[in-house]
Amino acid sequence: MPSDYDLRLIDRLHGGFPLCDRPFAAVAQQLGCSEDTLIDRLQGLLAHGDLTRFGPLFQIERAGGRFVLAAMAVPEDRFASVAAQLGALPEIAHNYRRESAHPEQPGATPLNMWFVIAVESAVQIDPLIARIEAMTGLPVYAFPKEREFFVELRLPLLPGDPHGAR
Repeated sequence: MPSDYDLRLIDRLHGGFPLCDRPFAAVAQQLGCSEDTLIDRLQGLLAHGDLTRFGPLFQIERAGGRFVLAAMAVPEDRFASVAAQLGALPEIAHNYRRESAHPEQPGATPLNMWFVIAVESAVQIDPLIARIEAMTGLPVYAFPKEREFFVELRLPLLPGDPHGAR
């Protein structure tokens, strides 16, 4: 369970990170600790799984790249090994288990592994999907982004947090 300090750190870093020569030092000063302490705590939160990622979000298309949501129907006995295969690919931002909305429908494909492909160029998508299919022996269903929406959800982490719901 994250400490009160950890929650203050997460709250401070969510939705804004200073753009300066030493951003961790600037945040550490605001929180009343050293830069090294802040970095150690952040690394601990990531290692423990309290945070799954820390980093910027980019509109990759503006730089010529592409994000694609993809899914596979993975047999349960192979789920962990296929997740590991995907996790070893640098182009896979993350993968997770999610059940299909209506698997009981006739002809429905029970998609249970979802992942995000992130590549530097749109021409890399199809060869990567073919490589994943060859590697796993399973078809990949790609759902390219048609339109982008910005939704920022901030939930309060501390009692009385005025920044929780923006």
